[in-house]
Amino acid sequence: MAWMVSMNQQQFENFTASSLYCEKCKAAMPVRERLLLVLPDKEIFDYLCSGCASAVGQREVTAGDKLMARATAAQRPRRSAIALN
Repeated sequence: MAWMVSMNQQQFENFTASSLYCEKCKAAMPVRERLLLVLPDKEIFDYLCSGCASAVGQREVTAGDKLMARATAAQRPRRSAIALN
């Protein structure tokens, strides 16, 4: 049962926003993610409002997060278009 809790927590450790509140537009707006800075231990992304292009937030991805994302992606079984029964 403990492994299920850790799996659920891993699902929400790394996520990206699809919309954020924009002060300029005065509404929740769809956002685009732009790579702002690459450092040896992390990458910083900027969220830009798709309406007015102003910065509305940031996201940091550490090297450990990137390794974890690759490991979980490799563990997921690939689905084929044809089911073999």
